[in-house]
Parts: sequence; structure tokens; C-alpha cells
Amino acid sequence: MSLLQDLTSDMVSAMKSRDKETLAVVRMLKAAVQNAQIEAGHDLTPDEEVAVMSREYKQRKESLAEFEKAGRQDLVDKTNHELTVVEKYLPKQLSADDVNKIVQETIAAAGASSMKDFGKVMGAVMPKVKGQADGKVVNQAVKAALSSN
Repeated sequence: MSLLQDLTSDMVSAMKSRDKETLAVVRMLKAAVQNAQIEAGHDLTPDEEVAVMSREYKQRKESLAEFEKAGRQDLVDKTNHELTVVEKYLPKQLSADDVNKIVQETIAAAGASSMKDFGKVMGAVMPKVKGQADGKVVNQAVKAALSSN
């Protein structure tokens, strides 16, 4: 089933169960996917769908940090709920150990030895972990691995 079909069926079940918070998030996600589809001019590929969901997840993560900084617990709770709903549609996230392993393998394959090779390593790692790891986590893993060499 496509992501759009999943979102529609989840929207219907949220309506039936009268879960207004989940319904609002699913509607936002569905609108984001439909807007991306209109922008692209064709049905989205699974990779494009993951990119849309990752973008939505990242936006909520950034909002969460701002709300925590401002001390707005009501918005923190709401955003945490939104994050759990968005996570449902993302591929399973890699653990830090898995990311480090991929980074080490990529460094060995690329022959990288210093921070000068950072861009080359990041460019090779990101497609491998697309949608499965946050860019910040990958960035930190690559920096740590290259600085220890």
C-alpha cells in the first residue's frame, strides 16, 4: 500500500475513534504528501515519500527544541504526540552503533584519513542511511571517526 493510502485509512480510523489529536497530525501529513505530489507532477516514489515524512519529522523536532527552550510544556506535549505519529510512517531508524558501523565502512572504502575528507564521506554515507538516520547523528559520527584517525 502507498503512503497516501496508509494515511487515508489511518485518518478514517482516527475519525471513528474520535482521536482529534492524531486526526489533525494525519491530515497534516496527508496534505504534505499531496502537496509534494502536486509539486512533483507525478505519484511519489517510496524514496520521495520518505523524504516528505523526514522533513515533517525534522520540523517537529526543531519546534520541540524551541518549545522546550521557551518553557511551553503544553506545546512540548503536543509536539511529542505529533512526533510519535510521524515516526509511524518513517522507516525503522538505525541505532548509533549501526550508523557508526556504516561510517567506518565508508571511511575504509573511500580511503578517508582526515577532516579534509569530511564532505566526501558524508556524501557517501547519506544515501546509505537516507530516511533511517538523522543527518545530525551521521554528521557527529563522521566527525568523531575522522578526528580519531
